Formats: sequence, C-alpha cells, structure tokens
Amino acid sequence: MSTSNQLKFSPEVFGFPLLFVMVLWIVFWVESRFSLNFNSFGVYPRDWKGLRGIIFSPFIHGSLKHLFNNSVPLFVLSSALFYFYRDIRWKVLLFGLLFTGIATWLIGRPSLHIGASGIVYMLAAFLFFKGVFSKQYQLIALSLIVVFLYGGMLWYVFPVNPEISWEGHLSGFFIGLLFAFYFKRNPIPNKKYDWEHDDYDSEKDPFLKQFDENGNFIEIPKNIPIDPVSEKITAPTPRFIKIVYTLKKKSETDLE
Repeated sequence: MSTSNQLKFSPEVFGFPLLFVMVLWIVFWVESRFSLNFNSFGVYPRDWKGLRGIIFSPFIHGSLKHLFNNSVPLFVLSSALFYFYRDIRWKVLLFGLLFTGIATWLIGRPSLHIGASGIVYMLAAFLFFKGVFSKQYQLIALSLIVVFLYGGMLWYVFPVNPEISWEGHLSGFFIGLLFAFYFKRNPIPNKKYDWEHDDYDSEKDPFLKQFDENGNFIEIPKNIPIDPVSEKITAPTPRFIKIVYTLKKKSETDLE
C-alpha cells in the first residue's frame, strides 16, 4: 500500500466524526427540549443493569459545558484517526468504545458514569503511543500534536476531582495504550531504497560504478552517439564574389 493511497483526504475523514458529534448534541437537545433525563442509561459499575451504559453512556452528558468539552477533542482526534489509520479506524473506535465501557464498569465507583470523555482518552492515548511506536515521522508528528493540544488531560486519569469520572478516563487511556500495542501494522509503508531490496546488485549500480575498488572517484567518459549523417564529408560549396567597377569620365577641372 503506497503512502499516496493511504494518506488521502476524503469527505468521510470529517464526515463520520462530525456525524458522531452531532448525535451527541441531538441527544442533549432532546433531553433539554422535552425535559428528559437519560442519566440512568449511564454505566453503573458492577450492576447488571448498568451494563447498558457501555453503549449509551458516551452519548449522554450532564451539562452544556460537559458536552462542549468533549465535542471538540472528540471531533479532532477521531478525524485524525480516520485520516491516518484508515484500515483500522472502525475497529479502534467501536471496540474502543466497548472495552472502555467494560473497564469503567469493572473499576468504577458505585455511581452513574456518563459522557464521551472515555472515548476521547482512548483516542488520545492510541494516537500518541501508536505514533511513537511506529517510528515514522508523520505519525510521530501527530503524536507531538496530540501532546501539545491535549497533554494536560493526563492529570484527570487520577482522582483529582470527585465530580469527574476519572475511572472512565483511566479506562480509555489504558485501552488506547493496549490498542497501540495490538495493532502493529503501520498505516504508512516504510520507504525502501534500492540497496535495501533483496535483488540489489552493487555491480550494476550506476553510482558505485564511479568509484574503484579503493573508493577513489573515477571519471567515466560519456558515450556520445555518433551521427553518421553529421560525419559525411562533402566538398565545400564554392562561393563567387561579384566585383562591379564603375568608370567615371574625368572632367576638365580635374585635369588642371
């Protein structure tokens, strides 16, 4: 797979992430417009009824601020996922949502956990660690951008605020790290030079032919093709010069 085919922009790079974010806002609008409360559909740890929150909790938010804080990084990170990791994007997103919810259900406090922040942490951890492990400059650059934009989120995987589901953040971070190890295939193939191929023959390398066995540079004369037409000898074409004389009769004044 070539780099040009892999790193190619298409409308779905922004389309699907935007659709996902729009669903979050629609759910929040329905709650506000019809005075509903979907918090009961969140993850409630170690309760069988709370398992339904694994699917529904990322779409539920407690306030407009909570929704906005998750919408922007969710759109940015999922767009980066869809662009750089085209082959595994749906696996990372869907299985990441599922496993993050399960991990939150296992380790969370006995309370309702809602919001898409676990998905955000999963995406941030995956994009960062996968880029570092790949050792490819495009993906490493992406890792640095993720750190620059969202590196401050790392503090919230610890219980610094009892009102924040740090268990969901920690679950997403851990799942993203596991995915970076699990999905080993790099989306951008490593560039191979001629001498790295198995069928490489150094004796046929035009560059190495310019050096002798001691490594000294030798100048190879250029083979200039001989044009038989240009070497044809022909007799020179004679050139004639025409001289015109004008006779003028000398006047009497000139004779004196």
